[in-house]
Amino acid sequence: MEMKSHKLVKRAIKGNKRAFEKLLQQQYERIYRTAYLYVHNEEDALDVVQEATYQAFTSIHSLKHPKYFMTWLTKIVIRCSGQLLKKKSNVVPLSDELILNLPDTTNRNMEQSIHLLHAIQQLKENYRIVIMLFYYYDYSIKTISSVLEIPENTVKTYLSRGKAELKKSYKNEEDECHG
Repeated sequence: MEMKSHKLVKRAIKGNKRAFEKLLQQQYERIYRTAYLYVHNEEDALDVVQEATYQAFTSIHSLKHPKYFMTWLTKIVIRCSGQLLKKKSNVVPLSDELILNLPDTTNRNMEQSIHLLHAIQQLKENYRIVIMLFYYYDYSIKTISSVLEIPENTVKTYLSRGKAELKKSYKNEEDECHG
């Protein structure tokens, strides 16, 4: 986290509402995208962001280390997403809108990226979430472990199994194309 954000977090922890608002503006796209990965539609993602913002605002004074602000906030977003999904009890597949708005989908690789994201959406939820956090958000295994509240070895297992599933799905598709 850059120095400027670090200072904002410290001010927000002390109760500065403007600093908190500024932090959320800086991180809005990222927290919205995280919520969207979980709930799969715009309206629910906006509800999650709103609820997570409220929870973060009312509990920011409890954040001990400013450098972990994004990890802490991501954890809240994931928890709120889970609560909303539990309440709705309906899991919707990833939409094309989400796939097209994810990072790393430049035109020359668009077809490959869409293919990869379709393959990722077929994964079990545990594998999908870990792979998205690791590859699209550049979270470390340690950070993913903290955010999802699972052991680091479990994160490594999910990553490994998720990648194996993706390779298998690519191989099956190649066999169908060349078969």
